Amino acid sequence: MLIRLRYGRRLQTYLKIGACVLVGLCYFAFLFRESLNAYEHRERATAAELEADSEPSKQQLKLKRQQLQRQRILAKQQEQGKGIAGGNASAGSSSSQAVAPPPPPATTLNPVYEYSEELHSRTERELQRRSEHLAAVCDRYKLQEKYPPNPWEFFVSPGHNNLVWCNVFKAASSTWMYYFNILAGYDVKYLQRTETQPLELARKRFPRPELGELMELLPSALSFLFVRDPFERILSAYRNKLEGNKNTFYKALGNKIVHRYRKRNLGGPWPRCGPTFEEFVRFLIAEHAAGKRFDEHWAPVYSFCTPCSVNFTIIGKTETFQRDSEFIIRQAGLESLLLGLGKLPQRKQRKIGNQARSGVKSEALVERYFADLDRSTLDQLLKIYRIDFELFDYDYRRYYDMVHPWSLEQSTAASGGPAVASTSTTPSIASGLAGHSTQGQAT
Repeated sequence: MLIRLRYGRRLQTYLKIGACVLVGLCYFAFLFRESLNAYEHRERATAAELEADSEPSKQQLKLKRQQLQRQRILAKQQEQGKGIAGGNASAGSSSSQAVAPPPPPATTLNPVYEYSEELHSRTERELQRRSEHLAAVCDRYKLQEKYPPNPWEFFVSPGHNNLVWCNVFKAASSTWMYYFNILAGYDVKYLQRTETQPLELARKRFPRPELGELMELLPSALSFLFVRDPFERILSAYRNKLEGNKNTFYKALGNKIVHRYRKRNLGGPWPRCGPTFEEFVRFLIAEHAAGKRFDEHWAPVYSFCTPCSVNFTIIGKTETFQRDSEFIIRQAGLESLLLGLGKLPQRKQRKIGNQARSGVKSEALVERYFADLDRSTLDQLLKIYRIDFELFDYDYRRYYDMVHPWSLEQSTAASGGPAVASTSTTPSIASGLAGHSTQGQAT
């Protein structure tokens, strides 16, 4: 009995020792496997780095090819300039000196941006001049008191050096909406294929700020907006939203304009096409006279982004869009995020470039559309947008060369004799301020 008891205790001891040894072996095997996996991962990473260093990526090769191509074009232009200068010098008299052709303008074409200190300084001076001009016009007409800050269409990105943008529709807004969606963290490939409206995506990450929040942030923010010739902007809005009644969202408004301003034959059906540009302008004039709110696509910038009450750091223009955008991106330190982005699908590039399906930009068609207006109608339209012309230093006088000097009523009444020219004068800002003050902010 005693022998059996001793044997049982010895067996239990051996089993315990064997279990401990087995657990230890399993633990050391696990550690060995993890060490081996870490070593293999480190080796693969090192090999990938060496391969990346030895073989340039497709993007690097593309950038290098484009850089070499620009250098060849520049060298060719310089040689042509020297040839022209030499020919003029030999043919001309000793008193006259040949003038070489001006150097090609510096460009900042996406996705490859050229940059130089000279371009930076020139851009900085031009932006400063724009800000000083706007401040002078605001003070001259006391516009700060008439148009308090309106935060409705501001986008604020505190995580990117307090970047603040006021979205002026039909003034390169699609491009900067795309940029803000990148800043919001959306993947480029997702933005390329999604059918969700960019504005809807952006507002999910950048909700509309409260007025107090905006005013508190502005002194330390990099704030900017982009503007455009006011009449080119409303023409672009008309072509995109109302012409031909192709935009389903604005089709009801187009029908409303047609029913209100177009005459039809008695008993005949209403035409199915959308309003003409002249009918759209008459609609704008009537809506403004009634003190009604404008759609954001044609609301004047002075009441929409209120630049006289918001001290914007940078005022960009669509005419210098690439240069101004690069300046903003570099000032905000966002080069790694926004410079050199991949291309969008063709239909989205067309929207960003403000092109119709035909590829023609609105500014190239201004003369054709404004030829349908008379001087009196232009005078009334200027009462709405004259402040924008003044604030952003655009020339409205050129439009008087496009319109015909008589009104439709005058040409009809004078069908038996010569038409009587209109004696209307260019409206001043002071004469239109009373009407402007009743204009509500766009929603």
